Amino acid sequence: MQQNELKLCSCEYIMETEFKKKRYLVDRMLYPGLYILAGAPKVGKSWLAMQLCVSVALGEQFLKHETDIGQAVYLALEDDEGRLQDRVYEFIDVPTENLEFAIASESIDSGLENQIRSLSETHSNLRLVIIDTMQKVRETTDISYAKDYKDMSVLKNLATELGITIILIHHTCKRFDDDPFNMVSGSTGLNGCVDGLLVLMKAKRSANQATLHCTGRDIEDTELLLTRQGARWTVTDEREDKPPDIFSFAIHDLMIEKLTFKGSATELCGLLTEKYSREFFPNMIKKDLTLHGYELQSYGVKFSHKRSNGQRLIMLEYDRDSDTGDGRNLMPEPSQNADPAVTAEQTESSQTADTIGSSATGESNTCEKSTDPVGQLAVPFCSGADPEYIIINGKKVEVKSYSINELLHQCAAKIRAKVFAERGILVPEFDPTL
Repeated sequence: MQQNELKLCSCEYIMETEFKKKRYLVDRMLYPGLYILAGAPKVGKSWLAMQLCVSVALGEQFLKHETDIGQAVYLALEDDEGRLQDRVYEFIDVPTENLEFAIASESIDSGLENQIRSLSETHSNLRLVIIDTMQKVRETTDISYAKDYKDMSVLKNLATELGITIILIHHTCKRFDDDPFNMVSGSTGLNGCVDGLLVLMKAKRSANQATLHCTGRDIEDTELLLTRQGARWTVTDEREDKPPDIFSFAIHDLMIEKLTFKGSATELCGLLTEKYSREFFPNMIKKDLTLHGYELQSYGVKFSHKRSNGQRLIMLEYDRDSDTGDGRNLMPEPSQNADPAVTAEQTESSQTADTIGSSATGESNTCEKSTDPVGQLAVPFCSGADPEYIIINGKKVEVKSYSINELLHQCAAKIRAKVFAERGILVPEFDPTL
């Protein structure tokens, strides 16, 4: 009997292919796949699940995280319609077409998969299915690893196939464990198969606060301190957010000026560092371009690469007509209402004051201080080639000089970008020697 050979993917294919990113349901918390929301009985899991459904249906934030609006279906298998009505009115006053309910369903391997698949066919924007509770869709009390993993695999594969998020409401066991995810009732087959786990825990049953522990394949481990306010859970404390990912913005804004780029990773990092005064790493730049490939395409930037004479070359091309940003700069602008004291401190810490110089003339003059339009910060004007200094808060700060050629190049690049953005005319690069 002939066996099918393994389909292998090269390391180069995996590292350099621009795979489409998963579309989040709840940013940094829930993505397409199978999840378990577990907690002790009556801890507030169903209220949290209902809150999630309403948030997705309306496109509202869920626990301070952005949601992607879509159809949500809640299988309230332990409730009746009267109880559902009471709960829904705790969240909304006006019905929404994006939220539907069922109080009965088939079990796993006995029709549930076909029911959910039919939902996907009749609801083109189906994003979320919550099953409350897991035990209601299982036909056995067998908690062996093999059975748990098999049942979860059915729903996990279905969620992947349909590109939706399925959440199973489940219980935690009575024994305590330092790791809350070890308290999910059942074998480790549950934890091992699902894409993520959410565990809601209270220190005391009578307490109005709880901690939501989150872990998963597509998210970072997170703990959110929640407080119950009526029907809703609200975040009262959470870890500090990561800095925003502005890599695509930086590339986009650079390419508005350059229009095309062909060179090494080191050369590209040099341009980015010069433009934004922050560090970019050559050993990371190609990886970042690949991982941000789809996003860059939406901003009109096409990325490709090739080898030439043993060197890897990066090629970027900007297409104004494909830019969803309409040719506008996307990098965050500095605050217009910055505190002058803070501005002075930032200038001091940089230890460099940028001014117009005339190093080509070989002249060396003393800096003359003037003030900005608000009269808040001392600004020098220097014409000498030798390093000059100004005093800020009692400290010497070196003045950086530019030649007239450097200044003309910068001005010309901005004018070329503006003409191309507004008129679609590609002006040749400026050559001051002609």
